[in-house]
Amino acid sequence: MLTHTLGYPRLGAFREIKKACEGYWKGALDEKALRSASLEEKHRRWRAQQEAGMELVACNDFSLYDHVQDMSFMLGVIPERYKPLCQNLSDLDLYFAMCRGYQGAGYDVTAMEMTKWFDTNYHYIVPEFTRNQDFHYYSRKCVEEFLEAVSFGVKKPKAVLVGPISYLLLGKEKTDDFHRLDLIDTLLPVYMAVLEDLHHAGCTWVQFDEPFLVTDLDDRTRKLYAEVYGVLRQHFPDVHFLLAAYFDGFGDNLQTAMSLPVDTLHLDVVNGLYDLPAVFRDVPRDMNISLGVVDGRNIWINDVNESLGILGLAVKALGHDRVMVSSSCSLLHVPYDVRNEPDGGTLPDFLGPWLAFARQKLDEIRLLADLMEDEVSADAFYGLAEHLKQLEKRKHSKFLRNSDVRSALDALSGEPVGRRQSIAERRVLQQEWLQLPVLPTTMIGSLPQTAELRSLRKRYRDGSLSAEDYGSGVRVLITNAVRWQESIGLDVLVHGEFERTDMVEFFGEHLDGVAFTGNGWVQSYGTRAVKPPIIYGDVSRKEPMTVELARFAQGLSERPVKGMLTGPGTILKWSFVRNDQPLSDTAMQVALALREEVMDLELAGIEVIQIDEPGIREGLPLKKADRESYLEWAVRAFLVCSGGVGPATQIHTHMCYADYADILDALIRMDADVLTIETARSDMEVLSGFAAAGYPGQLGPGIYDIHSPRIPSVGELNTQLEKVLSHFAPRQIWVNPDCGLKTREWDEVVPAVENMVTAARKARHQVRKRALEEG
Repeated sequence: MLTHTLGYPRLGAFREIKKACEGYWKGALDEKALRSASLEEKHRRWRAQQEAGMELVACNDFSLYDHVQDMSFMLGVIPERYKPLCQNLSDLDLYFAMCRGYQGAGYDVTAMEMTKWFDTNYHYIVPEFTRNQDFHYYSRKCVEEFLEAVSFGVKKPKAVLVGPISYLLLGKEKTDDFHRLDLIDTLLPVYMAVLEDLHHAGCTWVQFDEPFLVTDLDDRTRKLYAEVYGVLRQHFPDVHFLLAAYFDGFGDNLQTAMSLPVDTLHLDVVNGLYDLPAVFRDVPRDMNISLGVVDGRNIWINDVNESLGILGLAVKALGHDRVMVSSSCSLLHVPYDVRNEPDGGTLPDFLGPWLAFARQKLDEIRLLADLMEDEVSADAFYGLAEHLKQLEKRKHSKFLRNSDVRSALDALSGEPVGRRQSIAERRVLQQEWLQLPVLPTTMIGSLPQTAELRSLRKRYRDGSLSAEDYGSGVRVLITNAVRWQESIGLDVLVHGEFERTDMVEFFGEHLDGVAFTGNGWVQSYGTRAVKPPIIYGDVSRKEPMTVELARFAQGLSERPVKGMLTGPGTILKWSFVRNDQPLSDTAMQVALALREEVMDLELAGIEVIQIDEPGIREGLPLKKADRESYLEWAVRAFLVCSGGVGPATQIHTHMCYADYADILDALIRMDADVLTIETARSDMEVLSGFAAAGYPGQLGPGIYDIHSPRIPSVGELNTQLEKVLSHFAPRQIWVNPDCGLKTREWDEVVPAVENMVTAARKARHQVRKRALEEG
């Protein structure tokens, strides 16, 4: 059996590429040094796959920022606003300018939109299309990386490309007079030019990622798949086409997928097991199948009995030579290597043997293939025995279950949850209590995590700084942040979250049943990496988590200071979650733990409590038929978490980088008093949907894009506010950035937030002026 994976992590096991890119942006590294760091990381990735025995090794899955943006650059999809920069910037700087925006040398250009990669926490750069879109072969990165792999000694490099139809569907039309799939006839020749270049370089395997094949498609799109791959097959009969879809099964698209003229069809068996009977029965005789039996999204060791059973059925139906073994999807979504965890670190001793990060998943792929051979080696039998032993230990572990938590969950079952008063009744009480102006200003939560803060935290964790001194240092930062916010006139303040490395990891450190890693880095977007907690058992709160510092911050000001929590849906979605019970059960356990925290914050005098739920939309199943059951328990978990407070306590929630139209009804059912959302990068276009739905709560559309180093002017921000006020009454609107500010520098944040406050004041003046003119 051939072995391979669809892709490998690329930020660096110790974030080497993150550091190199950020060094380049700051001028500490030149382009040659950045390219050198990139090549070193590619070598490490290829070496890992070769050492693990992968017969096919992925290339062109590496990226300095985002693989979809790499495709846009390769295909010459450069929006018009960036064209003037082409004369003054190198290709590398132009690439980064499209991802991050650009200010300098007389130019001020906004960044491209960013959104979630299907139902993951990875963010991609959204391609922008016009009716007469020009596609041309602009970047040879794909071919250059293939040649680098050959030069390194990779015997079978497999070039990875986003397939042409999924590439178009990932993008967005900038006008409404065409559909992006209409562009396929002008796009396809550029794909063929790329394939011709690869073929000429000696490439014989190409992986086309077409993840939209697991979503709901219309007949036109299904027909287009057949036409497009028919053309590609006709022109490249000697190239082995591997078509990959993942994150779900093909479902209604299965017959379309099996009819395509490709050599190998990859199936995500972890999430699409239901496809297999039809595949084994109907797959064409000249088509191979790649079975993604190793979970590329979660970190638990493989259930080898189940995987061997699936592989055995596949071999019986198709024959040994037609079956390949792989991960369900790219390993981009998991950390590099369990062995990178420090001895005596944060992972409990019992947990390590149950985990498989990217490097271990390669070994699992190899093990499963070896166990399917006619003659099985002693090493393979040992690997099987070790997996079975650890699976049994985990199944019966005392660390997984807490009777008190389960009793509390049983008591909650069937009980009504949520707040008793309507949102309109609460709004009257909250306004009377908080006395906020029209268009109140606030921030989402976090403030810059400076080198000073990181040093403070490191010294505390190294033991060279006492808990008392660390706490004092954090309080100084909070005090300075509150004083600054008061000085510029913000209406509802934040404490800055200086005590938190990450909005989910922080809570993982304070909950029972949850573990966290020392080096379990996973790319979220660009150079942003997170360390997802590991939810391994029943979840409960050890002790109050945020109350002490929230009370301290509120004591510094007469203005409201928000209590800040991460919601149950987001904690689940941004963690590696146990796979031995339904997600809904784990969600309710987390919600009960957070409910205790919310009520303690209210008792501590916190009048505004924000429960962030940016992950709730990305958890939405890819097929519409599966969505309502998910939304039912996800909304219920939020209501459990937020519903215990009195009517005068204002509950906020925050969401970002998602298609809210798919969940508008659920957002209304969540019954938050204030919802703040990302809208700046998408140019406020989602607001019409909220207005049409009659969204009843107050809304804070982000008018400042925090994922770009650009500093928006007062005029630009006022224009954004005018767009907002064309949809909503002033009393319904809050003024805030898109998201938290931890990744930005203070010299970017201070002028940008000050401009935001000034823009809000100008808008208030205009609102008052219009009210007087209207009598």
